[in-house]
Amino acid sequence: MNKKYDIVVVGAGPAGSTAARFAAQSGASVLLLEKDREIGIPVRCAEGVGEKGLETVVKIKPHWIAQEVSGVTLISPSEDRVDVESNEMGYVLNRKIFDYELAQMAATAGADVLTRAYVHGLLFREGKVSGVKLQHLDAELEVEASIVIGADGVESRVGRWAGLKTKTSMKDMETCAQVTASHIDVDERYCQFYFSNEKYPGGYLWIFPKGNGLANVGLGLSGEYSKHKSPLACLQDFLDAKFPHASILTTVAGGVPCSPTLEQIISDGLMLVGDAAHQANPVSGGGITSGMIAAKIAGQVAGAAIADGNVSKKRLTEYVNLWNKAEGNKHKVFYKLKKFVYNLTDEELDNAARILLDMPIEKRTLVNIFKSALIKHPSLIVDIIKAFA
Repeated sequence: MNKKYDIVVVGAGPAGSTAARFAAQSGASVLLLEKDREIGIPVRCAEGVGEKGLETVVKIKPHWIAQEVSGVTLISPSEDRVDVESNEMGYVLNRKIFDYELAQMAATAGADVLTRAYVHGLLFREGKVSGVKLQHLDAELEVEASIVIGADGVESRVGRWAGLKTKTSMKDMETCAQVTASHIDVDERYCQFYFSNEKYPGGYLWIFPKGNGLANVGLGLSGEYSKHKSPLACLQDFLDAKFPHASILTTVAGGVPCSPTLEQIISDGLMLVGDAAHQANPVSGGGITSGMIAAKIAGQVAGAAIADGNVSKKRLTEYVNLWNKAEGNKHKVFYKLKKFVYNLTDEELDNAARILLDMPIEKRTLVNIFKSALIKHPSLIVDIIKAFA
């Protein structure tokens, strides 16, 4: 590790490794820092991605995939089951392998990678970000950089240290719990989603199959309700009722920011990507692909800014503009839809399921799913069309 780099990336999840890879490919000197001792562990994710989005960033390797899925099953409060076929292949990943190899790809592109590197502060010169302070093993180190990219997840401190407003309201923070369990007997062609405003207020429960009876089973509740309902207790109640013989192999808990992108994701010499920038889909909470799309843009813009010798906020605004064009503007629409969808009563959710069940399966598109759920809110149909156009 050197004492000075063009770009330092904090966090080696999918977004961080992708930003580091594309920045290094531009010719910039890059350091990728990860606080954990091994990249990809622990896994705090349902691990689901769509083929098309992921392929825009990286060529998919078969051994990354635990299970292919061809659609989803939506389960209403009364347990009506609606199968929805997708027009693209979906995958449940093995994140331990996936994350590790993304970091390896960054290293192959020329980035230096350092694990057990705990970043605990930023360096500043003339009021502008100029590097990071970190602890590596027992050593206190400082690394100078022209640009710092914060990819340090939902608990991100990098943006806050730089003076950006990174707080998430309780209603927009999904409190989540998940287990990876065996003896989960489901149709492994579909990811399953359970909806109930009474059982899972402000969120939903999911089952993502991983093959051979293994699955990620988890749920998210809006932070507004989590003080009254324990996500872990709700999840255990579901498992006891549906899969009493399941063996729990891993248990994780955490938060997912389901809000529009932060108002500020850049400053002089600083960029935020992934969950650190609140770039997950506000409706689903899925953030792997959207974070990687943002990171690809950020890495390319950062590399170009280094080549230009200009790392000002004004120069880095290109990243904001390209992100909004790619995903950010759509996420604003999703957030508007989310506020209605997650306030539907169980009766309204049941009615929506019955409308969908009356449709031929080829008509059960995402647009029609939202239309059926928001039948009493026709003004939102235009927003639905915008989001999925």
